[in-house]
Amino acid sequence: MSAPGGRASSAPLMGRGTEPSLFEMSEPGRRSASFRTNGLPEWSVAELVPERFRATEAVQLPEVAERDLVAHFTRLTHRQYSVDLGAYPLGSCTMKYNPKSCDVAAAMPGFADVHPGSPPSAIQGWLEVLVELEEALCAITGMAEATLQPAAGAAGELTGLLLMHAYHDAHGEHRNRVIIPDSAHGTNPASVALSGYEVTTVGTNARGGVDIDHLRQVLGTDVAGMMLTNPNTLGLFEENIVEVTAAVHDVGGLMYYDGANLNAILGVVRPGDMGFDIVHLNVHKTFATPHGGGGPGAGPVAVSEALTEFLPGPKPARLDDGTFGYATPARSIGRLHSWHGNALVLLRAWAYLRLNGADGLRRVAEVAVLNANWIKERLRGVYEIPFDRPVMHECVLSAEALEKETGLRALDVAKHLLELGFHAPTVYFPLIVHEALMIEPTETESPQTVAALAEALEFIANEARATGSAEQAKAAPRTSPVGRVDEARAARHLIATFDQRVADIAG
Repeated sequence: MSAPGGRASSAPLMGRGTEPSLFEMSEPGRRSASFRTNGLPEWSVAELVPERFRATEAVQLPEVAERDLVAHFTRLTHRQYSVDLGAYPLGSCTMKYNPKSCDVAAAMPGFADVHPGSPPSAIQGWLEVLVELEEALCAITGMAEATLQPAAGAAGELTGLLLMHAYHDAHGEHRNRVIIPDSAHGTNPASVALSGYEVTTVGTNARGGVDIDHLRQVLGTDVAGMMLTNPNTLGLFEENIVEVTAAVHDVGGLMYYDGANLNAILGVVRPGDMGFDIVHLNVHKTFATPHGGGGPGAGPVAVSEALTEFLPGPKPARLDDGTFGYATPARSIGRLHSWHGNALVLLRAWAYLRLNGADGLRRVAEVAVLNANWIKERLRGVYEIPFDRPVMHECVLSAEALEKETGLRALDVAKHLLELGFHAPTVYFPLIVHEALMIEPTETESPQTVAALAEALEFIANEARATGSAEQAKAAPRTSPVGRVDEARAARHLIATFDQRVADIAG
C-alpha cells in the first residue's frame, strides 16, 4: 500500500505483511519530540565536536511523528502471541501464566534499585530472600544445599556436570561417560559434550521408561553419571526409578535430575527420595517466572550432602550471629555467574513459592496432571497414543496414522492451530515418536480453555478425515501476519539480517 510519490502510507494497516517499516513511514523533517526554546545560546556542532569525530554524512534514521511511532509498535505487539493472550501448550517447555503479583514484588525499589556489590550490611533483605529460596528449593527437591548462580536451565546442566567432574576428581577417578535416555531433552547431550564427557544413549522400553536391561549393559566404572528427568519427556513417570538410580550408584556414578518436569511432582515426591544426587531447576517452568525471548532466566542447582563442598561460591548464607553474609564451599568449582545470578528472576520464584505455600505447590502438580490426562482421554481415537498409560503434566500423541490416511502431518496440525487461536504444541519431539504432538496444557489453564484446545485439535483431524485430504491444514496459517514458511529452506539458507533485495528475490 503506497501513498502518492511511492512512499508507504503511515496510516494503520491491517492484514498479513502490510505493516510498513519505520523507514517506509519516514517523512523528512518529522520528529517524535519537540522542546520549547529555553533561551540558552545555540552551540554549533563545529564548536562542540572536533572535526575528526564528526560524520561526513547525516545518519540515516527514520523521521516519524510520536503518534505514528507509538501506533506502529502497538500494532506490532498485537501480532504477537504470549502466555497473557491465550493457551501456550508447548510440551516440555511449560509455558504457563506468570502471576503479576510476582512481577510487582520484583519491581519494588528495595529490590530493583539495589546494586549487587553493596556490602552485606546494606542488603540484608536481599540476602535473606536468596537464603530462604535456597532452603525452599532444597526442601522441595530433598537436597542438602543449592547454588542460585546459573543463569538458565542449560547453565544449570553445565554446573551439574562440572560438579560431577569435581566429585570424581576428588576421589581420584577418571570417568569419561554420561548416560542419557534416547527421549532426553536435546540440551542434555549438548551439555555432556561441552563438559568433556562422552554421551552413551540408553533405550526406552515398551512402557515408555528407561530400558533397565539396556542400562545394565552400558554401565561400567567409566560412567560418571546419568542424566534423567522424571517424569520423562513422554510425560510418563519412571516406574523403575529406584532400580535405575541403584544401578548407576552401584558402579560409582552419580544421578543427575533434569528439573524440566518437576512441576508434575511438586509436593508429592522429591528427586532426592528417588536417589538423585544433583538437581537442576528451571524456575520459568516450575515456579512461573518469565520464559523465552533469550532471557534472563535462572537455573538453580541443588545437590546431596556429598557434593556440597564443590558448589559455586561465594553463596548467600545465614551466619552464626543471625545475620546474612557469604560463604564459599571448601572445594568450590568457582563462580558460574557474576554476583548472585539473575536475582530478580529468583525473587519472582521466591514470591511464587511464598504465595502458594506447600499446599498450593501440591495443587499445582495435581491440576497439571489432571489437565494433561483429561486432554489425552478427550483426544483418544482422534490421534494415536504411543504409550497408553496415565501421564503426568503432559501427553504425547501421534499423527502418524492420520498422515498415512489423509496426508495430515504433525506440522500441519500445528500450523492449522494458529488459525484457530492457539499457539501450537511441540511437534516431532521426543524423536522416538513418529509425527509427535507433545501437549502440555499446564495447571494455569481453565477447563474451558483446555476443552477449546481439544475441540480445535479434533476439528483439524476430523476435517482431514472427512475430506480425505490435508489440503486445508497444509494451506495454514492464512490469518497470521506471516504465512507458511519453509523451515527446511530457512535452516539451509540462513539470512541473518534483513535485506530488501534478498527478500524481493526470494519472493
